[in-house]
Order: sequence, then C-alpha cells, then structure tokens
Amino acid sequence: MTYETVLRDETRKRIAEIGQADILVGIPSFNNAATIGHVVQMAAQGMVKYFPDMKPILVNSDGGSPDGTCEVTLNTPVPDEVEVIATVYQGVSGKGSAFRTIFEVARALGVKVCVVVDSDLRSITPEWIELLAGPIVKKGYGYVVPYYIRHKYDGTITNNIVYPMTRMLYGLDVRQPIGGDFGFSAELLDHYLNQDVWDTDVARYGIDIWMTTTAINLDFEVCQAHLGVKIHDAKDPAEALGPMFMQVVGTLFSLMSRYEEKWKEVKGSQATAMYGEPIAVEPEPVPVTLSTMIEQMRAGMEEHEALWQRILTAENLAAIKEIAALSDDGYRFPADRWARIVFDFAVAYNKSDLDPAEVIKAMTPLYYGRTAGLVKQSQGMSSAEFEQQVIQNQAQTFETLKPYLVQQWERA
Repeated sequence: MTYETVLRDETRKRIAEIGQADILVGIPSFNNAATIGHVVQMAAQGMVKYFPDMKPILVNSDGGSPDGTCEVTLNTPVPDEVEVIATVYQGVSGKGSAFRTIFEVARALGVKVCVVVDSDLRSITPEWIELLAGPIVKKGYGYVVPYYIRHKYDGTITNNIVYPMTRMLYGLDVRQPIGGDFGFSAELLDHYLNQDVWDTDVARYGIDIWMTTTAINLDFEVCQAHLGVKIHDAKDPAEALGPMFMQVVGTLFSLMSRYEEKWKEVKGSQATAMYGEPIAVEPEPVPVTLSTMIEQMRAGMEEHEALWQRILTAENLAAIKEIAALSDDGYRFPADRWARIVFDFAVAYNKSDLDPAEVIKAMTPLYYGRTAGLVKQSQGMSSAEFEQQVIQNQAQTFETLKPYLVQQWERA
C-alpha cells in the first residue's frame, strides 16, 4: 500500500535536524500537564543510563491538550544528549493516532527499538526503560508487554475479558495485553504502520489489544517485563469505562474473524518469557461501587433483553435472569457462565446480522455484572490471592470451554 505521512511540517523539520536515532521513548498524552514532566524525566534518564551507546530521542504525541502538556514536555529538564519532540498528532482522536505519530517518527529516524509509556504514570522509574527495551536490544524479542502488580479492582476489562480471551484464543499467556506501556522492534513497527487500521476504532482505545494480537499472530517473539506496581490515574470501573469497553472489546472480537484459522487450531496455552525480577508489593487500592455495578446490570436487563434473546442461548439468558434477581447480599456471577456469555457475544459480533456496535453496547451491563461478581467473590482477599484463586481460575475456565465457542462459531 502507498503510505501517506501524518507528521506535521515542523515535526518533519525536527526529524531532518536530528537525522538519526537508536532508541525512542514515545509518550501519548491528552491533558496530562500535571503528570507528564515526571514521566519525561524518568524516561530520558532511563535511556541515558541503560543504553549509553544508543542515541536517544523522546517524543510526546499529544491530542491538542489545552492545559499545556506539550509545553511541560519541552520545558522539563533532561540530559543534554536526549533530543525531545513534542507534537500534536493528526487523525482520529485517540491513543492509536498518538502511537501512529510516534511510530512514524521512529521509522523516519531509523531507530532500533521503540518504547511507549503512559503520560499519567506515577510509578515509572528509569529502570522501566531498560525493562521494556532490554529484551529487544539484548535478546532479540520483537514485542515486550508489561507485567504489573495491580490492585485486584484495577484493570477489570483486562481481568474479565481481554486476558482470558487472548490466552484462550491464541495460546499465549500474556497477562496484560492492553497494559499501556510496551516495547517494539523496528521490524514490528513497520508491520504496524503498513496496516490499514488508522481511521478505525483501533486508533482510539483499541490500539493496545490490536498491537498485542497482531504481534502474536505474526509470530514475533513476545516477552513480559516485570515492572512492579502501576500507579496511575485509575478509575472506578462502575463510573468511567464505557467508551473504552466498546472500543477494546470491539477490536478484540473483530480480530477473531481475521485470525479465525489460527485460533481454532490452538489448544491450551503456554507461558510467556519473563524479563527482570518479580517484585512483591501490595498496590494502592482502587475504589469500586458494588451497588452501582449490580444496578447497571439490572437496568441492562430492562433495556437490552430483546437483543440478549437474539444473542444468547436460552440457557445463558435464563441464568442471567436468575443472577439479576439475586439480592445484593446474595449476589454471585460464576466464571463458567460468564465465559459462555462472552463466547455468545463474540459469535454474534462476527457471525450475525446484528450491528456490531449494538452487540458490544448490549454486553456492557453484563460486564458490570460479572465485575460485581468478582468483587463479591474476592472480599477479604489480597491482590496476590485474587490473582491465583480468581483470575487464573477464570482464564483456565475460558480455555476449558473453548470447544463451546468453536461449536457456536461453526453453527452460526
């Protein structure tokens, strides 16, 4: 395909001045003036300290923040050898468009390794850059995903859908497929830039799961980096995750059609290589509003029942009605039922004549319902106990029930 640049003229001018670089850290942002300075300092120090023989550049790709995020980036002191570019990206508003600009700068400068980190990180240290870039520079990996210790109620979309589905579908145990902080080889960046996805929901919140799924299916070697605790601007899952849910799960489901021949053949899963030392620590708590999530599921029952009848098997629909009728005190939402429901929605998204966006919208209240079930199940557990007893068991349940997904997919 012919490739048209999205870089602004002043960015292309800066690239011409810099000429060449070896390692790039990119920071996508929107209204992160309060936090980005710290991220810039840690990233710049990490490149200089851990990769002294590589020419470093830092790129802030911003969504037009009115709060002065780009100015903070440019005014933050960094080591002399670190070049800094701050630019407003062009295209669909979202993280994926920000990444596209970062990837284009990386390709234009001929970098060997690219790292991206979130702009709201409070827990980043210079070592994070070594952990995300080291596997590529030193060991030849193509893609590095983060392995964080997160509070049990942080990352509910990952815990409930993205992690168990990715592991079950593609057979690789990648714990944080949409973690936000990644490392890439130059070869993988080229593959990403040449894909025709940049005007779709991938360019919004769908970018992380698209990158991970693509890397796995193109057979790039994937590694997980022990980053310790991720402390960022976490959100109550009952309040803030609607649009993100739509775009992430929509991208995850749409990729099932693309890689159908691969995932149908996969049985079980294998561990992914780890890099760095594991860190034992209890993360900051994330607030959850249990009653709100249960109420959102019950409200979804009233709003979407007609659509649920078309998407779900009769058995799954009956089970949901029973769950919705439970008292708050007696509430529970079993993992095996949840897996079958997710599979029904994945099939409807790909194989029915229903509007895919409406399918995801109708699934959202059930996601809140399952998240409420996790909260009820895990009261009194530490995050480490929750990981082993709840999340790992749920992922295994998805794998065990994969024949149900294949059967429903073929039948549709």
